[in-house]
Amino acid sequence: MKLGISSYSLYQAMNKGEMTITDVIDYVAEIGGEHIEIVPLGFNLKETPELIDTIKSHAASKGLEISNYAIGANFAELDDAAYEAEIERVKSEVDIAAALGVKLMRHDVASSKDLSITHFLEELPRLANACRIIADYAAERGITTSVENHGYFIQHSDRVKALVQTVNHPNFKTTLDIGNFLCADEVSTVAVKNNIGLASMVHFKDFYYRPAHRAPGSGWFNTSSGNWLRGAIVGQGDIDMPEVVRIVKESGYDGYISIEFEGLEDCRTGAKFGLEYVRKAWNEV
Repeated sequence: MKLGISSYSLYQAMNKGEMTITDVIDYVAEIGGEHIEIVPLGFNLKETPELIDTIKSHAASKGLEISNYAIGANFAELDDAAYEAEIERVKSEVDIAAALGVKLMRHDVASSKDLSITHFLEELPRLANACRIIADYAAERGITTSVENHGYFIQHSDRVKALVQTVNHPNFKTTLDIGNFLCADEVSTVAVKNNIGLASMVHFKDFYYRPAHRAPGSGWFNTSSGNWLRGAIVGQGDIDMPEVVRIVKESGYDGYISIEFEGLEDCRTGAKFGLEYVRKAWNEV
């Protein structure tokens, strides 16, 4: 297992102009991360392609591996022209991943206002076809692609599993975010057990969780069924984190683990404390 940080965890500081992506790399190395996951928020690798070599060389100089490249995408509810254009756009992002030297890449797959299982099953064959085409393209470049349980429409563990099994490609797996299942009101311990065997990458994220009738005010957002979530430092929220750590470790998963932080605390503090917590909890299992 290699423990590190998603650059997304430091987006708060990048968005305020307090850190650049090279500052983020420095900080991840300083707090003991073994790898950094690159999420192009707060910087743009298409508009500033020179950053690709900067990130690659700077991470190497700090002894950090670049574990994963994570981008957004949506293949749902598109006409044929838009569908083909989105596939080509994601292929161009695969080229960026290859230039970064990563072997793993997460791309989102779908979003929709209609979250019903009926609509998911209607869209599934077309979504799977797009993922299969991109997985083929990425395989030629030595990259394994994945879907994250992200964005409500493909967030339940059964939907993730259905997509991965329908794609049916050895080069397509899931980036398993242990916290995101709560956005679909699915208990993390149950969902992680359901998906860990399909994971190419694992994110550790935590949330505070409140029922719908206890609206807590500013800083919170709704789950798909109207309950409330707020980002927490990993280990300090309402997810049964020791049990999740045990499930992941005892599954035999031995790849990259990224800390993700999206709480209200300072992002540097959130990333550091989360990293320390997961390292300690992992060693205690």
